[in-house]
Amino acid sequence: MKSYAYLFEGLTVRRVLTVTVICAAAAGAVLWIFLNTFRDLLVSALCVGYVSMILFTMAGNVRQERIPREVMQVLAIVMGSFLGTIIAGLVKGRDMRQMFTDRLSGVLITMALGLGFGCVVVATFIMREKHARDQARFHRAESERHRLERNLLEAKLQLMQAQVEPHFLFNTLANVQHLVETNPPEANRMLESLIQYLRAALPRMRESATNLGREIDMARAFLEIQRVRMGSRLDFAIEVPDALKCHNFPPMMLITLVENAVKHGVDPCCECGTITIRAMEDEGRLRVSVEDTGEGIKPKKGGGVGLANIRDRLKALYGASARLVIEERAPHGVVASIEVPAASAA
Repeated sequence: MKSYAYLFEGLTVRRVLTVTVICAAAAGAVLWIFLNTFRDLLVSALCVGYVSMILFTMAGNVRQERIPREVMQVLAIVMGSFLGTIIAGLVKGRDMRQMFTDRLSGVLITMALGLGFGCVVVATFIMREKHARDQARFHRAESERHRLERNLLEAKLQLMQAQVEPHFLFNTLANVQHLVETNPPEANRMLESLIQYLRAALPRMRESATNLGREIDMARAFLEIQRVRMGSRLDFAIEVPDALKCHNFPPMMLITLVENAVKHGVDPCCECGTITIRAMEDEGRLRVSVEDTGEGIKPKKGGGVGLANIRDRLKALYGASARLVIEERAPHGVVASIEVPAASAA
């Protein structure tokens, strides 16, 4: 029996109650037409209604593709009206032979009423099922649209992140080239540091997510390389609590701020400049800042490709929940900060 249980899926208490109410309403509606009692009409209506409901449910669950489901359900109502009428006669104690001779007209009327009300019920269920299928298709289409939007967003983020990588690497290699021409021993030392840095950094550059600790390590390695090139002109400090290093942080953004602090802040103007990296968490937000003691914000510099890239990536990743803030530092210098929702890496 278990192998045929699927035929009765959907035969719920709600459906039984619905058919019962319809049968009672039908019996009451035709009571004034026929010289009969309400109980007698109700028995006929319930027998036809319940049998039709069972056959209708089974027809909708039959696993076959030759006959359309709707046709099967209409045929089930026809068969249900016939069988239900016979069962109603047996319940009332009628003689089977008389049902198809002397009482044939009554049998045909009962079947006709069953067909009429049954077709209304069939139409109602078919419309509801069609609405449910349309809703399911709509939800599948919405799910597919969201999936495509996610893929598009990921592709856009990868493109923007790819713009950072060559910009950062080419500038670093240019520094190595400069030292090769001016100070070969220092160039060799710097090249060794660069190799160590690239071995650690390259596998992470194309990751869509990382943590603050990794980004701090990359920034420290970059600043070590720059200190080889600039000597005593550059000093740096990193003030990041260990508890915050496990927090999620978008890749290659901190290094862009550090590179800007060196290139546009300390390098052009200072005999001795300092870059400080700080991080703090406040009210569920992680703020990471890069502060330099350079020449400050100059109108000619504008926003820069790197900063515009950071803003675009933050908007794509977090919407309005993240931001990049550039502020003047007194008495001179710049503080660039990235604020994102605080969340520990899994």
